[in-house]
Amino acid sequence: MKFCLIGEKLSHSYSAEIHSLMGLDYQLNQIEKSQLENFVKDNNFSGYNVTIPYKKEIITYLDEVDHLAKEIGSVNTVVKANGKNIGYNTDFFGLDYLFKNAKINCKNKKVLILGGNGGVGQTVQTYLKSQKAKDIVIVSRTGDVNYQNIYTQKDAQIIINATPIGMFPDNMGEIIDLSKFEKLVGVVDLIYNPFQTNILYQAKKLKIKCSNGLSMLVAQALLSNQLWTGKKIKLKQISEIAKKIYSNKNNIVLIGMPSSGKTTIGKLLAQQLKKEFVDTDQEIFNLTGQKPSSIILEKGEPYFREIESKIIDNLYKKNGLVIATGGGSVLKEENRIKLAQNGFTVFVKRKLNNLSTKDRPISQQNGIKGLYKNRKKIYKDFSDVCVNNNKNVQKCVKEILKLL
Repeated sequence: MKFCLIGEKLSHSYSAEIHSLMGLDYQLNQIEKSQLENFVKDNNFSGYNVTIPYKKEIITYLDEVDHLAKEIGSVNTVVKANGKNIGYNTDFFGLDYLFKNAKINCKNKKVLILGGNGGVGQTVQTYLKSQKAKDIVIVSRTGDVNYQNIYTQKDAQIIINATPIGMFPDNMGEIIDLSKFEKLVGVVDLIYNPFQTNILYQAKKLKIKCSNGLSMLVAQALLSNQLWTGKKIKLKQISEIAKKIYSNKNNIVLIGMPSSGKTTIGKLLAQQLKKEFVDTDQEIFNLTGQKPSSIILEKGEPYFREIESKIIDNLYKKNGLVIATGGGSVLKEENRIKLAQNGFTVFVKRKLNNLSTKDRPISQQNGIKGLYKNRKKIYKDFSDVCVNNNKNVQKCVKEILKLL
């Protein structure tokens, strides 16, 4: 039996990997709007998932629609049985799992749905009503509440992004400023590629409870699998598969002072995890033919930082890397935002008197203590974990692996 996902643009999708982990023969099948009717009438798949922008439109071409999918007005799973195409909505189940897993309670809350009129947005509306949300406000480009007057809703307690803004490959798309919502207690972005969009970066910075859409994607996929194969799902499978996807796709980003051992540690980690290793300083040399120290001495630090940012811009959308960064590469917030999108960040510390200044003009100019004083807070605030690399590199690598 073969299965697939249909949609207009699928380069962002992790569905094939997820279903493969469940043992299904599954592929991505990108189709145009004009092909949708013919696909439903004539395809060789035993069942299929449906994503943007066909979740509503496909209903017209189906033989039957499950009562929940009919109530929502959105289909994301089609089962082929007895010559009929039957539509279901497993997104509702996935959404319920996401909110419960993230411990975000919508009851009696005012909720803003960004893009609430699309296929996923309609599922979100139905779910919020079932959870007895106090006030559900739809935000759209041209509606009564739109992105020009959205801050009139600053008493919103939960915000859900159901738009594709910020989704791969347009990762840096910005949508709203969360700091203007004074009562915000929860943020959900249904995007899962990248893992941490700009809106989630803001939520994390503001210490607001938040979640991306990966757990929803996995949960709805398991329910689709059950509808297709009859195999009952176990909830623990959801977290197990989500962890595998995170492990495979996430980058490990090593930050810290110059000479703290990031390159040595990164190479060892990459070997252990079977990931590709990238050193941003080496990438700069590959691009320019010069070592960072030479560029800094000849053209100054600001010029060097621009090149460094270009290297990060080339890397941040990629998956499954171990990245050793230069000591000052995370000083720019734009670089931090990009590296965090698909990155688990490790602050590698070493005692200051063990740090070398050889061939490091910025360390020589500012002094190790002065440099660390200026950077310490950025390193600490940006990192997910911190490890010490003072004596045994192998021990440090083992500690990182344990923390992962």
